[in-house]
Amino acid sequence: MFRFIYVIFANMFRAPYLVTKLRRMAANPDKYSAEMRYLMARKTFKYIRESGHIKTECYGMENLPKEGGYMMFPNHQGKYDVLAIVCGHDKPCSFVMDKKKSYMFMVRELVNLMDAKRMEIDNVRQALTVINDLVREVKAGKRYIIFPEGGYTNNHNTLQDFKPGSFKSATKAKVPVVPVCLIDTYKPFNSLSIKPVKNKVIFLEPIMPEEYADMNTTQLAEEVKSRIIAKMAEFGVEQ
Repeated sequence: MFRFIYVIFANMFRAPYLVTKLRRMAANPDKYSAEMRYLMARKTFKYIRESGHIKTECYGMENLPKEGGYMMFPNHQGKYDVLAIVCGHDKPCSFVMDKKKSYMFMVRELVNLMDAKRMEIDNVRQALTVINDLVREVKAGKRYIIFPEGGYTNNHNTLQDFKPGSFKSATKAKVPVVPVCLIDTYKPFNSLSIKPVKNKVIFLEPIMPEEYADMNTTQLAEEVKSRIIAKMAEFGVEQ
């Protein structure tokens, strides 16, 4: 959390420009394409990485589907997770997050800029609406990040339970499911230090609709989790 505050203060001289630019672009999607808005988000994330002394190593970008929509399912470690994924994801993508946490300074602007989905965790009806929106948009070619663990605690590199319901939008849309392995992404914003830190994001081979056609969401959740655990082990991180 200390680094998060440090990054905010380190970029205060940019804040008026950034906030104004992000809000203007988010409010005018007809003028600013999804590609333009995504480039602006990545530029903002670059400022955060550089001022926060954060280095993200990205692997497996060749595994990302070249055409059409898909959904990425990473393990969840902290506030930096989306930034890590976007660092290695060239095409526009968005994410789903807890509505209560989506109105923090700069988070609100980036959520709006990337057209992210705000989900009310304890509101089943609203969550169903979000799922239906995801199905429609992913079918139309959009790409989304969903964290199947729901939230994060101090789990660090230890995976929590993957919620089967998180996969409903992907199975309904019948799109590729991309497991994403995050390693040490808790370090940037979950420590009291501002010393340089490294973390990794690895995009795994997608699980295609025909591969999970006979799986229920519980089985699919376990399959994604097991693949992430196996990839962590390859990088020397054991559960």
